[in-house]
Formats: sequence, C-alpha cells, structure tokens
Amino acid sequence: MEVFMRLYSMATTLFLLIGIVPLALAGGHNYGQALSKGILFFEAQRSGYLPGSQRVKWRGNSGLMDGKVNGVDLVGGYYDAGDNVKFGLPMAFTVTMMSWSIIEYGKQMAMSGELAHAMDAVKWGTDYLMKAHPQPHVLYGEVGDGNTDHYCWQRPEDMTTSRNAYRIDQNNPGSDLAGETAAAMAAASIVFRRYNPAYSKQLLTHAYQRRRGGVVGEPLASRWRGFGEGVGEPTPSSLTDLWCRLAAQLFDFADKYRGKYDSSITVAQKYYRSVSGYADELLWGAAWMYKATNNKYYLDYLGRNGDALGGTGWSMTEFGWDVKYAGVQTLVAKFLMGGKAGGNGAVFGKYQEKAEFFMCSCLGKSNRNVQRTPGGLIFRQRWNNLQFVTSASFLLTVYADYLTSARRNLRCASGTVTPPELLAFAKSQVDYILGDNPRATSYMVGYGNNYPRQVHHRGSSIVSIKVNPSFVSCRGGYATWYSRKASDPNLLTGAIVGGPDAYDNFADERNNYQQTEPATYNNAPLIGVLARLHAGHAGYNQLLPVEIPVRKRGAVQRKPTAQAKAGLIGIAQKTTSKWVANGKTYYRYSVTLTNKSRKTIKNLKVSVSRLYGPLWGLKKNVGGSYGLSSLAPEKSIEFVYIHTNSPAMVSVSSYTLA
Repeated sequence: MEVFMRLYSMATTLFLLIGIVPLALAGGHNYGQALSKGILFFEAQRSGYLPGSQRVKWRGNSGLMDGKVNGVDLVGGYYDAGDNVKFGLPMAFTVTMMSWSIIEYGKQMAMSGELAHAMDAVKWGTDYLMKAHPQPHVLYGEVGDGNTDHYCWQRPEDMTTSRNAYRIDQNNPGSDLAGETAAAMAAASIVFRRYNPAYSKQLLTHAYQRRRGGVVGEPLASRWRGFGEGVGEPTPSSLTDLWCRLAAQLFDFADKYRGKYDSSITVAQKYYRSVSGYADELLWGAAWMYKATNNKYYLDYLGRNGDALGGTGWSMTEFGWDVKYAGVQTLVAKFLMGGKAGGNGAVFGKYQEKAEFFMCSCLGKSNRNVQRTPGGLIFRQRWNNLQFVTSASFLLTVYADYLTSARRNLRCASGTVTPPELLAFAKSQVDYILGDNPRATSYMVGYGNNYPRQVHHRGSSIVSIKVNPSFVSCRGGYATWYSRKASDPNLLTGAIVGGPDAYDNFADERNNYQQTEPATYNNAPLIGVLARLHAGHAGYNQLLPVEIPVRKRGAVQRKPTAQAKAGLIGIAQKTTSKWVANGKTYYRYSVTLTNKSRKTIKNLKVSVSRLYGPLWGLKKNVGGSYGLSSLAPEKSIEFVYIHTNSPAMVSVSSYTLA
C-alpha cells in the first residue's frame, strides 16, 4: 500500500507539472451517466406537440394555443423551471449555453452517444425562437403570465391560466432580449453548420433577423446517430455572401432601438428582471455573431464599445442569464489568444484581464473572491444558487482548455495558477453537485441514491395525465398535490435543483422553491463540463492547435518514418517544453499526425517505441499499439507524451481507407 501511494503521489506530481489533471486517477462519479440524465431533463421541459421520439413518457402535449390570441404561432419552446410560463430571456440564454457546450465539447458528447440528443435540445429551442420572431423588429419575449401561473398548481397539459404573449418592437425596445436571442441563434448556427447546413443558415438569417423561418419537425437524434466527430470552428467563407445580402437586423434592432426588455414587457419584472441592463447583451451578441460569421464588423464592435458598454470595466464574480460580462470577456480572451484580435489587441487585453479576474475570484486567489460554503461550494444567493455554480464551472473549464492551447498560465493576485488547477476546481464544484458534499446529497434528480424527491415542479409533482387523465384544477392542484408530503409521482430525471444554502443546509420540501426548484439554465452549462470530465483527455486534441509552429533553434524534431513518407499519413514531432524535477530533466513532446489523402482514414494504429512515460491523446489497444477510429481528409490530430529521454520512435502500423 505504501508503495502504491508513493507511485500515486509521483504520478500526480508529474501530471501537475505537465499541465494535465489526472482525471482517471481522481474519478469517482459517473460523468457519462450524469451527462445523459442532464440532457434528458430538457425533454421534461418541452412545451408544444411532443414528438414520437419523446423519451420522458409521463409528459404530454401542452400549450397548443400559445400565441393564437395574438395572431401568431408560439407553440413549442421550453418552460423555464417548475412553472408553465415561457420566458424568452432565460430560454435564449439556455440555448446559447447548450450550443457553447456543444461547440467546445461536441466530440466528447459524441463519444458518449449524447451529441444527437444535445443537438435535439438546442433545436427544440431554436425552432421556437424563430417563431417568436415573425417580423424584423418584432420579438415575442414571454408567453403566459407569471402572476396567474403562480396562483395555480397544474400540469402543463391542464393549464387554465392566461397564455397571452408579450413582445418587444421598435416602439417598445428590449436590447437585452434581442441581443441574447441573436447570440442564441448565432451560437446554434455554429453547432448545426456541419450536420445541417440548411438549418444553420436559417438560424443565422434569424440572428440577422431578416425574415421568419421556422422549420419544426422531428428531433434530429434519429437521423444523426453515429456521428463521431465534434463540432469544430466555423468556416466563415460559406456565410460571406449571406452577410453581404442581409442587413444585421436582429443585432441592429438590439443596438439601434436601445432599452431594457422588462420596461416593455413589465410582467417579467417580478421573475426575470434585467438588473444588469442591456449593455452586456449587446457585447455578448456581438461576440457570438463574430464567432458565427467571422465578420470584422462584430470584432470591431467589441473593440469600439468595450469601454462604453462595460466589457473592459466590469470585474464580475457571477455569470448567468442576466449578467453576461464574464462570458463575453472569456470569449474575447479566446479571440485574443487565438490571434484574432485584429487591430483591437490593446482593448481585448483589457477584456482578458477581467476574464481572468473572474477565474481568480472563483479560485479564491483574487483581491475580491467569491463566497464559498464550508463544504467548498461557490455561493452567491439562497434562491437557486446552483445556476451560478454550473455557469462558473463551465467558464473555468473552457478557460483552462484555452490556456492549455495557448500554452500559458493564469496570473492571479496571489500568484500563478496552472490550467489543471482551474479544471480541478471546476471538477470539485461538479462533484459537490453530484454528491461530494457534507450532506452526501446529489442535487441532480435521479443521480445517485440520495437526491431530492419533492421537487418544486408542477409536472413532476402531479400524477401523469397518461396515468390519470382526470382534470387537475387551478387551486385543486395545491390542495391535492402541492401539499402532499411524499415523493413526486414522476421522476424529473437530470434536473439540477436550486441547491443548498450558505452553510450547506438543504430541505427537500416542495414548498421550498428557493432550494428545490430546477431550471433549464442550471443544466445548460453543466452538460459541457460533464462531457469534458467524462471523456477525460480523450478527444482533447481538438482543442490544441494543429498548425506546426516554426521549429525553434535547438528543438528536437524527428523526421517522418519511411513508412509514413511512402503512405498517406504525415508525422511531425517536436519538443514543446522541458523542466527539471528531483534532479531529472523532463521533456514534453508533441506529435502531429496528418491525413494527406482525400479519403477518411479508419482504424489507424500507431506504434510508439522507446517510450518511458505517460502519453495522452491516443487510446491504447490490446497488444501495446495506439489507436484512432478515424481521421478525416486533410485533418490532423495531436498527441503528447512525457519522459526523460530522447524522442520516442513513432510510426504508423496500419490503417484502412474509407
């Protein structure tokens, strides 16, 4: 045992030195199972006509007359939490964050078999958002009235409450709502570009807000199963003509007709008040429009307006459906580290300083830190605190990967922080949610053995209409079901509830809405982190640069083998860093394999001999070789290894052409 612990300690130290967290060693939770459940939750929140592929069987069709009184079709979309109102601002933010999760970790989701389901969840939201935009300067931001809805406790299938729809237009502006909706459409367009280009183009058209699209059909999972590759960076050239033909109307609507949406849709003030205003959504929308279109107008918009709209001035310790600054700053920092700042480098550097302030604050290494519970959970407020935990964990995770790609560390007021430390802290927050906490309670419904059983959620707390079709009246639901001191008749699988208080206390009671109510925007950022943690470092190479840097003087670089020269796979190897530990010099080597052919290479087997240390980026096969399922034409994959010797011998053993 003592020998094992010594080896474990040495391995952990080595992992930290090279900038990689040993997730396999530090495991304990089934992140793949949590990912599947977390995505399934969105099906329980669906409004409208449910498809034949619906997996949450206790739900039925609902909200089928939405928008009719206003002369518009607003059937579909998501209920935001435990009620039956469709709020546009948090719904759009949910779509943006689900899309961002897929953009970063789509490949890892595919490895889990969940990419198609995640994309279905995005499409269910974007189908509705397109309906909500029937005219260039019209956007519906709410269906239902929170006041009358909260007076009743009914299944969505039995609703008798008001379904009036509320909108913004040029006379009643809502820059925050329009800006977030543009961000959602733009982010989703990146997700769909590879798998459904026609739908992606529709999303961008609506982000530009030229016309109404709306393609509502069966979810995509049945058609997209088996896609094993993630969603990469967009190829903007295909969108250049679209930009030339279209005026950026949705973003222009948000920018030109400025105002807070809850000043126009006043019924939202009690539930989703825009406390931060609309400046952050203008920057957020611009950042996603640039990422989706590669159009310099949006890049320069971020540069010109960074100071005036607060992107370079606000040092934030929260990120969520209302306050987007930390998200904007993280995206802009990625643009800067990726060499895409253009002439805005100085301004973007200030964005990055604020992004890193957020990261340092979460880690407790800033001069103004985020509060934590005694059990180590980020804590901001008693009502639905976990929304801030999942969103912060996502930003910490992606920023750790951005820093790793840029081969740099985070600089905090109390010292330097490595990317593994960022990722490890994000993991600790996720582990807390899944049960590693003083109460040993999982705050994801259906995960583990001890999770909330009395969720503040109308649909899950009332017997399914498919089990008992008897009508549940407005007040009768309170008398019969809300006050019931028993477990919910329907399991709200995957829901992330509000979570514990500042002292790690939690009361599993239906009337404790501050702690037991779930929300879609709790889950949306978490699915990306869960995908990353479940995959470990498999597929991680998608985040590393594939370009081979100019060889520095003195760097060790191995020539491709004769077999690789003669074949269709190029091999390039280089030293990326070295350090001394315990009197030994360690080298980090990077190897890039490139498919030079015009066909997909399958079943690639790589031989690595004279290797005396750990390797990441390839799966080890039985017999000692390393494998890769496929490599697309003219694409590259990078893997790395560490040891104290000269470069290992890397060669291609075998492969087949698809």
